[in-house]
Amino acid sequence: MTSDCLFCKIISGDIPATIRYEDDRVIAFDDIDPKAPCHFLIIPKKHIATALDLTPEDNELIGHIYQVAGKIARDSGFADAGYRVVNNCNKAGGQVVWHLHFHLLGGRNMTWPPG
Repeated sequence: MTSDCLFCKIISGDIPATIRYEDDRVIAFDDIDPKAPCHFLIIPKKHIATALDLTPEDNELIGHIYQVAGKIARDSGFADAGYRVVNNCNKAGGQVVWHLHFHLLGGRNMTWPPG
């Protein structure tokens, strides 16, 4: 945990969020600026700043995040129609919070390229 990290503060409960899923490794909550009818963030409880900071020891964690994305999509009713999982890395990639996170978007048709 990093004391000045927004997402670490959500994990610790210091900042409220609408939690959709939580276990010992990850937490998922509603995005405050949704880009789809269903837009959730899935973050590891371990503070990892960017995708570039992942190590081989994190491989299982990333697989778990994708399994959680599927569970949330199924539980939310949009898995069969389809969904998108996005990770932004660094400023030019669109990352604005320096804690690894994955956007789970569903509930509408996704366009390509995303922009």
